[in-house]
Amino acid sequence: MTTAHERALTVEELKADLTLEQLQQLVGLVEYDEHNDVFPVTGWDAIVFVVGNATQAAQYYQSAWGMELVAYSGPEHGNRDHKAFVLRSGSTRFVLKGAVDPDSPLADHHRRHGDGVVDIALEVPDVDRCIARAHEVGATVLEEPHDLTDEHGTVRVAAIATYGETRHTLVQREVDGATYAGPYLPGYVARTSSITRKDGQPKRLFQALDHVVGNVELGRMDEWVAFYNKVMGFTNMAEFIGDDIATDYSALMSKVVANGNHRVKFPLNEPAVARKKSQIDEYLEFYRGAGAQHLALATNDILATVDALRDNGVEFLDTPDSYYEDPALRARIGQVRVPIDELQKRRILVDRDEDGYLLQIFTKPLGDRPTVFFELIERHGSLGFGKGNFKALFEAIEREQERRGNL
Repeated sequence: MTTAHERALTVEELKADLTLEQLQQLVGLVEYDEHNDVFPVTGWDAIVFVVGNATQAAQYYQSAWGMELVAYSGPEHGNRDHKAFVLRSGSTRFVLKGAVDPDSPLADHHRRHGDGVVDIALEVPDVDRCIARAHEVGATVLEEPHDLTDEHGTVRVAAIATYGETRHTLVQREVDGATYAGPYLPGYVARTSSITRKDGQPKRLFQALDHVVGNVELGRMDEWVAFYNKVMGFTNMAEFIGDDIATDYSALMSKVVANGNHRVKFPLNEPAVARKKSQIDEYLEFYRGAGAQHLALATNDILATVDALRDNGVEFLDTPDSYYEDPALRARIGQVRVPIDELQKRRILVDRDEDGYLLQIFTKPLGDRPTVFFELIERHGSLGFGKGNFKALFEAIEREQERRGNL
């Protein structure tokens, strides 16, 4: 029998031995009643990437990011189209897909967009209820509800379209009272890593997914905010416009939507008119349209995580010493769990709001194109997104843009 506590956790959160209290700190989880939700979303199911070489990408995420290989699909098991590697860290699941057949749609997608997120899959308690809502309000349904079954049980899935060529696959893992017991989805087999973890590294470098940021075309941010409000019942968490989110050279606008329990949060950005190209303009140009710009990965020890990632070769954006030496910053943030000098050594940013504070840092783009990157975030009560750091962050991004010749 499942307890009320267990029902409040997703399957992946239970597997990761996370508690509600840990999630409340990690990602700002809040209580809510899904029965009154027009489109109830339990949480993240998987982030699905299309990459140029899934075999090598899977090695990178295991060796550099400490992720665990848990499942696989490929030609050896009848999948002639592509290889797919399923990796996990805490409750976060990545699926890396790379074309095997040159005529695969994934090959076409990669030629146009490069490495990137094709599917932000969400776990839901009732796929049919969600798709009925999508039809009712005129959303684009890409796949009608259907069952996938193997010896481990049944998963019910469907899919709807969102910005650009991104989709939300909706995954119902409990069907007719039975929870699917396979490693990922029917068609995948369990697989473990052959990589040996370095001595002294943490068990995992991040525990959960905090938010996924989408970049959309000029003038379309409000359209997609309305989509999440109307179709999926998400509420507006925050809005950043004007001087909040501008530098001397570039500007953008951002609004944040979230599902009822705040497990799933989507900041949505669009460019704003400025003297030079913003990071959003650069992304849209090189990704060839709207898409997921960055994933924020929640950790309970950002110092240890950043140290391990740097040791593994991951590169982060630089922040000038003047940021840390600014008396106004030190006065505003007050006391945090580590000395500012320790944050300065690692170039970790800090911000405080009325609920608490957060620590955050951003990687450089992970692929050849200046598109997708990651954020590491450690929350201490704050439910925000580092508003006080926007100017420092965007100036750091602009320095990288200028080196690439794209500012």
